[in-house]
This record gives sequence, C-alpha cells and structure tokens, in this order.
Amino acid sequence: MIVFKPELTDLTSIVPVLPPKLLLYILKSKNYGVEYQPIVALDTLEVFAYEALSRFYDDKNNPIAPDQVYRALHHNPLSLFQVELAQKKLQLQHAPKNFKLFVNLDQDSYFAYGDDIAELSITTKELNPFIRLFLDHSDNEVIVELIENSEINDAKMSLNMIKLMASYNIRTAIDDVCNEQSMLSTAVLEQVNFIKFDRFVVLNKHNAKFLLLIKALVAYAEDTGKKTILEGVETDDDLAFAKALNIDYVQGFLFKPQFISRRSVGP
Repeated sequence: MIVFKPELTDLTSIVPVLPPKLLLYILKSKNYGVEYQPIVALDTLEVFAYEALSRFYDDKNNPIAPDQVYRALHHNPLSLFQVELAQKKLQLQHAPKNFKLFVNLDQDSYFAYGDDIAELSITTKELNPFIRLFLDHSDNEVIVELIENSEINDAKMSLNMIKLMASYNIRTAIDDVCNEQSMLSTAVLEQVNFIKFDRFVVLNKHNAKFLLLIKALVAYAEDTGKKTILEGVETDDDLAFAKALNIDYVQGFLFKPQFISRRSVGP
C-alpha cells in the first residue's frame, strides 16, 4: 500500500452530523437529484463522458451535502443500499445519451445486498441489483467509480467489486487518488481502467516532490493502457498544468456551463 498523508485530519470535524429528522425526510420523500459533470478530452476539449453525482434536498428544496447523507446512511446498510440503488436508477434514467457515464458506487452499499463473496457472485443465478441495472442500460457505457478509502477492508471490497464488474465487461475507475485522507491500494490500481486524480493534485501543483509521485503514476498508467483523469480543474492555468502532466481527461468547474442537473421528487 502506498500512503500519502502530509497531515492527519479528523474527518468528523469536516463532515457535520445530519439531524435524524432530516435523514428520515430524505428516506421518505426521495427528494433526490443528479448532476452530470463533463469529463473532457484534454487534446480536443470535447466531452468524452459525464460523471453522475448524487444530490439531495430538504423540504424547502435547499441542497444537502451528499457527504453528510452518505455518512449517516452508513449506520444502516439496508437504507444505504436502497438510497444508492434509487440514485443509480435516477442517474441512468436522465443521463445524456451516447456518452460514457461514470457512476460512483459505494462498496458498502453494493455488498449490503449480501453479495460478499466474489467467486459465488459470478455464478449465482440472481444478479446483484446494481449489476443488473448497469447491464440493462443501453444508452451509455457505464463505468463504475470506486472510492479510494482509508480502510484496508475497503481495498479488499474494491478488489472483489472490480473482479465482479470485469466478469460482466463493466469497466472501472478508482476515484480520489492522492486525496490527502486516502490510502492507495496498488492491487486496486492495477485492476482498474481509469485513474482519477483528486483535486488535491491541482492544489499542490507547485510541490515539486509531490509531483514526482504524480508523474510516476501517470507514466504507469500510460505503460499499462490505463487512462487518467484530473479532477478540480477550475482555471486555464489548471488546464495547462494537466497538459504538462500528460493527463488524458480533465474535469472541474472550468466546464460548469456544461453541467446538467435533473430532479426527481417522490417515491
């Protein structure tokens, strides 16, 4: 495991606790939304794909931070599974057609269905609902993003998920690579098709020692046929930085005029 942690931060101080009444409202009302952010080819600046991001709203239609919702849901795996599946259905339903579609899939929500042994999952007659949903969707190639995390068990679950997805010809990406709060599993990195670098890379573009690591990972991707995506691109300088690194695709608020939002209220 390669670990890059310039400093330790208490994550509980970053993500506020979601009030139980608000969580209950979200579960009952299904006041959900989705935002599609373009992933842009660096050589042509044309849209290569979209990433579908979950959105949640309170009873006054004010946005609720997705991190707060998912953190609260992790205390109830069944509710996490139900919300995540409903979000994925919404994301596929409204996705811009004929583009690749990146969807985030939480490891805990996937395995909350009970699909915890990869070898048995491949041969079982009843597919995991997430895999069935992706296989039945024909308007886009669905690429599943796995979140790089700070737990060894998360890396093991990621490897199982990648194996399962590959058995159904579903490509995968690893998200948040080089986020200051995450560990990097080399085994996971070896198996995925896309490497998504966290915005932390852009914020540290003047850190010469740190960039040695990034350049090595980009070179590894090039040598192994993987594609790289840099998140957090907000300015033309960030775009030039991505080009200097030989990144394949970029994503961020520089392309905000191309963001697409959709809503779905009610069960």
